Amino acid sequence: MRRFAIASFVSFLAVSPAFAGLATWVHEGWTTDFEKINVEPLEIMTLLPRDRIPSIDDPKFIPVSEETEIPDREPVISLVVNGDARAYPLRIMMWHEIANDTVGGVPVAVTYCPLCNSSIVFDATVDGKATEFGTTGKLRNSDLVMYDRNSQSWWQQFSGEGLVGEHAGEKLTMIPSRLDSWGRFKKEHPDGQVLVPSDDRMRAYQPGDEV
Repeated sequence: MRRFAIASFVSFLAVSPAFAGLATWVHEGWTTDFEKINVEPLEIMTLLPRDRIPSIDDPKFIPVSEETEIPDREPVISLVVNGDARAYPLRIMMWHEIANDTVGGVPVAVTYCPLCNSSIVFDATVDGKATEFGTTGKLRNSDLVMYDRNSQSWWQQFSGEGLVGEHAGEKLTMIPSRLDSWGRFKKEHPDGQVLVPSDDRMRAYQPGDEV
Protein backbone atom coordinates (compact mmCIF):
# COMPACT_ATOMS: atom_id res chain seq x y z
CA MET A 1 0.00 0.00 0.00
CA ARG A 2 2.86 2.38 0.90
CA ARG A 3 4.64 1.63 -2.42
CA PHE A 4 1.43 2.43 -4.29
CA ALA A 5 1.06 5.73 -2.43
CA ILE A 6 4.66 6.74 -3.21
CA ALA A 7 4.27 5.77 -6.86
CA SER A 8 1.08 7.81 -7.13
CA PHE A 9 2.78 10.78 -5.50
CA VAL A 10 5.73 10.61 -7.90
CA SER A 11 3.36 10.29 -10.89
CA PHE A 12 1.53 13.43 -9.78
CA LEU A 13 4.81 15.34 -9.52
CA ALA A 14 5.99 14.18 -12.93
CA VAL A 15 3.04 15.76 -14.78
CA SER A 16 3.42 19.14 -13.02
CA PRO A 17 6.35 21.30 -14.24
CA ALA A 18 6.24 23.34 -11.03
CA PHE A 19 6.91 20.18 -9.01
CA ALA A 20 9.47 18.56 -11.30
CA GLY A 21 12.13 19.25 -8.69
CA LEU A 22 10.15 17.35 -6.09
CA ALA A 23 10.06 14.27 -8.29
CA THR A 24 13.84 14.43 -8.60
CA TRP A 25 14.25 14.77 -4.83
CA VAL A 26 12.16 11.64 -4.22
CA HIS A 27 14.54 9.64 -6.42
CA GLU A 28 17.60 10.95 -4.54
CA GLY A 29 16.86 8.60 -1.66
CA TRP A 30 15.62 11.08 0.92
CA THR A 31 13.18 9.97 3.61
CA THR A 32 11.94 13.55 3.86
CA ASP A 33 8.16 14.10 3.95
CA PHE A 34 7.87 15.92 0.62
CA GLU A 35 4.13 16.44 1.06
CA LYS A 36 5.05 19.22 3.48
CA ILE A 37 6.80 22.13 1.80
CA ASN A 38 6.83 25.78 2.81
CA VAL A 39 8.37 27.34 -0.33
CA GLU A 40 8.12 27.05 -4.10
CA PRO A 41 10.13 23.96 -5.15
CA LEU A 42 11.79 25.83 -8.01
CA GLU A 43 13.41 28.19 -5.47
CA ILE A 44 15.67 25.34 -4.33
CA MET A 45 18.64 24.60 -6.59
CA THR A 46 20.60 21.34 -6.50
CA LEU A 47 24.35 21.77 -6.94
CA LEU A 48 25.93 18.73 -5.26
CA PRO A 49 24.89 15.37 -3.82
CA ARG A 50 23.87 15.23 -0.16
CA ASP A 51 26.84 15.50 2.25
CA ARG A 52 29.35 16.05 -0.58
CA ILE A 53 30.35 18.99 1.60
CA PRO A 54 30.96 16.97 4.78
CA SER A 55 29.83 18.35 8.12
CA ILE A 56 32.19 18.08 11.09
CA ASP A 57 30.57 15.53 13.38
CA ASP A 58 33.44 14.82 15.77
CA PRO A 59 35.10 18.21 16.22
CA LYS A 60 38.62 18.38 17.64
CA PHE A 61 39.87 21.32 19.70
CA ILE A 62 43.08 22.55 21.26
CA PRO A 63 43.58 25.22 23.92
CA VAL A 64 43.86 28.78 22.63
CA SER A 65 47.41 28.96 23.99
CA GLU A 66 48.53 26.10 21.71
CA GLU A 67 47.35 27.61 18.42
CA THR A 68 50.27 29.36 16.69
CA GLU A 69 49.41 29.29 12.97
CA ILE A 70 46.32 31.51 12.67
CA PRO A 71 47.06 35.23 12.08
CA ASP A 72 45.43 37.60 14.56
CA ARG A 73 43.28 39.26 11.87
CA GLU A 74 41.87 36.01 10.51
CA PRO A 75 38.11 35.53 11.14
CA VAL A 76 36.65 32.93 13.46
CA ILE A 77 33.14 32.18 14.66
CA SER A 78 33.13 33.05 18.35
CA LEU A 79 30.72 31.07 20.53
CA VAL A 80 30.30 31.13 24.30
CA VAL A 81 27.69 28.94 26.00
CA ASN A 82 27.52 28.59 29.78
CA GLY A 83 31.09 29.83 30.07
CA ASP A 84 32.41 27.39 27.44
CA ALA A 85 34.23 29.54 24.83
CA ARG A 86 35.08 28.10 21.43
CA ALA A 87 36.43 29.50 18.18
CA TYR A 88 35.67 27.97 14.77
CA PRO A 89 38.12 29.32 12.16
CA LEU A 90 36.55 30.16 8.81
CA ARG A 91 39.57 28.53 7.10
CA ILE A 92 38.03 25.24 8.31
CA MET A 93 34.32 26.09 8.25
CA MET A 94 34.36 27.15 4.59
CA TRP A 95 35.17 23.54 3.63
CA HIS A 96 32.57 21.92 5.89
CA GLU A 97 29.86 24.58 6.42
CA ILE A 98 28.45 22.79 9.50
CA ALA A 99 30.07 21.69 12.75
CA ASN A 100 27.93 19.54 15.04
CA ASP A 101 29.10 20.13 18.59
CA THR A 102 28.09 20.26 22.25
CA VAL A 103 29.09 23.51 23.94
CA GLY A 104 28.43 24.24 27.58
CA GLY A 105 26.25 21.13 27.68
CA VAL A 106 24.07 22.35 24.80
CA PRO A 107 23.94 20.50 21.44
CA VAL A 108 24.62 23.05 18.71
CA ALA A 109 24.99 23.32 14.95
CA VAL A 110 27.64 25.88 14.05
CA THR A 111 26.97 26.89 10.44
CA TYR A 112 28.72 28.99 7.83
CA CYS A 113 27.62 29.73 4.27
CA PRO A 114 30.61 30.91 2.18
CA LEU A 115 28.39 32.39 -0.54
CA CYS A 116 26.57 34.63 1.96
CA ASN A 117 29.42 35.00 4.46
CA SER A 118 26.80 34.23 7.10
CA SER A 119 27.77 32.49 10.33
CA ILE A 120 24.86 31.36 12.50
CA VAL A 121 24.70 28.97 15.45
CA PHE A 122 21.55 26.99 16.21
CA ASP A 123 20.35 24.94 19.15
CA ALA A 124 20.42 21.44 17.65
CA THR A 125 17.46 20.25 19.69
CA VAL A 126 14.41 19.53 17.51
CA ASP A 127 11.21 18.21 19.05
CA GLY A 128 13.04 17.74 22.32
CA LYS A 129 15.72 15.53 20.76
CA ALA A 130 19.31 16.39 19.94
CA THR A 131 20.12 15.94 16.27
CA GLU A 132 22.98 16.49 13.87
CA PHE A 133 22.77 18.57 10.71
CA GLY A 134 24.24 17.92 7.28
CA THR A 135 24.45 19.68 3.92
CA THR A 136 21.77 18.89 1.33
CA GLY A 137 23.94 20.07 -1.57
CA LYS A 138 21.18 22.57 -2.36
CA LEU A 139 20.82 26.33 -2.21
CA ARG A 140 17.89 28.70 -1.85
CA ASN A 141 18.54 32.38 -2.58
CA SER A 142 22.24 31.48 -2.79
CA ASP A 143 22.14 30.30 0.84
CA LEU A 144 22.92 26.90 2.34
CA VAL A 145 20.02 24.47 2.74
CA MET A 146 20.73 22.12 5.66
CA TYR A 147 18.93 19.00 6.80
CA ASP A 148 18.53 17.42 10.22
CA ARG A 149 19.44 13.77 10.42
CA ASN A 150 16.49 12.75 12.60
CA SER A 151 13.62 13.68 10.28
CA GLN A 152 15.63 14.71 7.17
CA SER A 153 13.67 17.97 7.10
CA TRP A 154 15.38 20.75 5.13
CA TRP A 155 16.23 24.08 6.78
CA GLN A 156 17.33 27.50 5.53
CA GLN A 157 20.66 28.41 7.09
CA PHE A 158 20.16 32.18 7.01
CA SER A 159 16.84 32.16 8.87
CA GLY A 160 16.64 28.74 10.54
CA GLU A 161 13.28 28.21 8.85
CA GLY A 162 12.05 24.71 8.03
CA LEU A 163 11.53 24.55 4.25
CA VAL A 164 10.61 20.96 3.43
CA GLY A 165 9.60 17.94 5.48
CA GLU A 166 8.08 17.22 8.85
CA HIS A 167 9.26 20.52 10.31
CA ALA A 168 8.36 22.80 7.37
CA GLY A 169 7.24 26.17 8.70
CA GLU A 170 9.00 25.79 12.05
CA LYS A 171 12.11 27.67 13.14
CA LEU A 172 15.32 26.61 14.82
CA THR A 173 16.43 28.52 17.91
CA MET A 174 19.46 30.72 17.24
CA ILE A 175 22.23 30.95 19.81
CA PRO A 176 24.16 34.25 20.09
CA SER A 177 27.53 34.14 18.34
CA ARG A 178 29.65 36.52 16.34
CA LEU A 179 32.17 36.65 13.55
CA ASP A 180 35.34 37.82 15.27
CA SER A 181 39.07 38.10 14.71
CA TRP A 182 41.27 35.37 16.12
CA GLY A 183 43.33 38.00 17.92
CA ARG A 184 40.34 39.40 19.79
CA PHE A 185 38.94 35.96 20.60
CA LYS A 186 42.14 34.72 22.20
CA LYS A 187 42.52 37.99 24.12
CA GLU A 188 38.97 37.79 25.51
CA HIS A 189 39.00 34.02 26.06
CA PRO A 190 42.56 32.93 26.96
CA ASP A 191 41.17 29.74 28.50
CA GLY A 192 39.00 28.95 25.47
CA GLN A 193 39.39 26.34 22.76
CA VAL A 194 39.84 26.49 19.00
CA LEU A 195 38.70 24.03 16.35
CA VAL A 196 41.48 22.22 14.48
CA PRO A 197 41.29 20.12 11.29
CA SER A 198 40.12 16.56 11.82
CA ASP A 199 39.56 15.58 8.18
CA ASP A 200 42.17 13.21 6.70
CA ARG A 201 41.45 14.38 3.17
CA MET A 202 43.62 17.09 1.65
CA ARG A 203 42.04 20.51 2.05
CA ALA A 204 43.28 24.05 1.52
CA TYR A 205 42.71 25.11 5.11
CA GLN A 206 45.10 28.02 4.77
CA PRO A 207 43.92 30.97 2.66
CA GLY A 208 45.74 31.07 -0.66
CA ASP A 209 46.62 27.38 -0.71
CA GLU A 210 45.45 25.18 -3.57
CA VAL A 211 43.55 21.93 -3.13
